[in-house]
Amino acid sequence: MRFFVEVKFNSSGRIQVKGNEIIMSIKSEPKYGKANREMIKKISDFFGVPEKSIHIISGLTSRKKIIEIQNS
Repeated sequence: MRFFVEVKFNSSGRIQVKGNEIIMSIKSEPKYGKANREMIKKISDFFGVPEKSIHIISGLTSRKKIIEIQNS
């Protein structure tokens, strides 16, 4: 399953899913991959899937990303 993800940097920690779009807020700084790791962790917890099944397809250094969640 593929999703378009928009990341916002603030401390509210919300996740909003509309169809194949996810809008989420994270606390981590976008340096050294910290923000991407936090994003994957939150999406993993939200959907109840292992972190290793979530892959960033595009937008590794962007606020707008495309991710893929593989079924186990």
